Amino acid sequence: MNLERARYYQENMDRLMQTDRLFLKNPVLVTGLGLAPIVVAATTLNNALILGLGVALLLTPTRLLAAVCCSRKVPVQLRGLVYTLCAAVLYIPIFFLLYQVFGVSLSAVGLYLPVLVVEPIIIKRYERPQPEPLGFALRKGITTTAGFLLALFVVAALREWLGLGTLLGYQLLAQAPMPLANYTSGGFICVGLLAALWRWMGNLFKKYVNLEAKQEV
Repeated sequence: MNLERARYYQENMDRLMQTDRLFLKNPVLVTGLGLAPIVVAATTLNNALILGLGVALLLTPTRLLAAVCCSRKVPVQLRGLVYTLCAAVLYIPIFFLLYQVFGVSLSAVGLYLPVLVVEPIIIKRYERPQPEPLGFALRKGITTTAGFLLALFVVAALREWLGLGTLLGYQLLAQAPMPLANYTSGGFICVGLLAALWRWMGNLFKKYVNLEAKQEV
């Protein structure tokens, strides 16, 4: 990393911490959002594909629709209801679209597909009292979705490999290294270990930036 870039990162680290959703502030592995579907249902990459497409189709449109509906005239106490209703209305056509793509395979993720309607990663924005501009809602929706998808597929791939010895259904190992990973308790363990690793890498990156920025030209 060159000196100019290191100093840019150092001077803008607080802003990057608020805007970056892939690494520095991943919504799942750093903030802790979206844990329920990942811990319970993301046991294989095929399941992750269903959940990921559901979140990709629901999160940003919900945020945009809620940004339109939640004007300054809507009391703060009712904004959670507005966000949830927006997600519920959008979920109906999304479900039928997913059913056309995956058919009965949707049952693999159980109730954790409709539960996305009240999942904090979808509706948590309602907690902030100020209305959200449409452009900002679009950007945050896309970046949050990207961060969720990254964590989802990393966790799902790890759990499928450990729990079943497969990836995308293809047998890689004769015996699964850790069958517990295929259960909810194993999901908590995998997410917890990945979250610890993620935070450690984030802290390591910030220390590296500070060291590089202190170098003389």
